Amino acid sequence: MKDPYNVLQYPLSTEKAVRQMEAENCLIFVVDNNSTKQAIKWAVEKAFDAKVRKVNTMIDRLGRKKAYIKLKPETPAIEITTALGLV
Repeated sequence: MKDPYNVLQYPLSTEKAVRQMEAENCLIFVVDNNSTKQAIKWAVEKAFDAKVRKVNTMIDRLGRKKAYIKLKPETPAIEITTALGLV
């Protein structure tokens, strides 16, 4: 794994994602179906220079793997989403 963007496909910018970002300092990304939680944590830390506290994953009914990435308080999720141009 040399490129974190092989793991992270794209961020979600739904109402639920924005609400979680503001309330829980959490990002939601659609990730590669074969990626592990450790690989997702590594990719977010490399790509955005962020400190990750916890990663939860789920596969939705469309077959996409979503990663709920909870960040540490010293890394605000709003800064990352602003840098990505989502907010």
